[in-house]
Amino acid sequence: MGWPKFIRDLYYPILKKMTKQDIISNDKGIQPSASIYSIPVKKIDGTVSTLEEFKGKKMLIVNTASECGYTGQYAQMEEVYENKKDELVIIAFPSNDFGAQEPDSDEMIAQFCEKNYHVTFPLYAKIDIKGENKHPLYKWLSDSTLNGWNDQQPSWNFSKYLVDEKGVLQHYFNAGVEPNHPLILGKDE
Repeated sequence: MGWPKFIRDLYYPILKKMTKQDIISNDKGIQPSASIYSIPVKKIDGTVSTLEEFKGKKMLIVNTASECGYTGQYAQMEEVYENKKDELVIIAFPSNDFGAQEPDSDEMIAQFCEKNYHVTFPLYAKIDIKGENKHPLYKWLSDSTLNGWNDQQPSWNFSKYLVDEKGVLQHYFNAGVEPNHPLILGKDE
């Protein structure tokens, strides 16, 4: 079970102000030493694949949770996906690692996303994004020896990583950075 609503409501304003560093960028164009496209990932329906199918598009990889103060970002994620899906794919990886805010099964998560946010972007199976059972994708995203430059792990639910069309990690965004940020949309700030 996730945090009670009154606790989430109490801490959400505090979390919203977390600014360790809201955006970290690959300003030097550093290339990864390992390919993100070869990492096996399980879709929410249980089928296993890789992110190879998204080669040639930007990927916004987001760790999500259904009981988080940021859960409303699903609506913006869907809007961005609908408007930019020819060039940018939003990819959601539910996780229960922050505040136990994603306690449900993959089936229930899929139903929640469809019913409440009409999500059409790719949803993947719930994974660990930190700790000793960290999924290999999140190892790649947060280990500079693999991605070339970034060691920043997700700071909370709805942290975001932007990978370019060639599989190069470009930016890390803290949870409070909304999915329609100019750097995500490919616009100058």
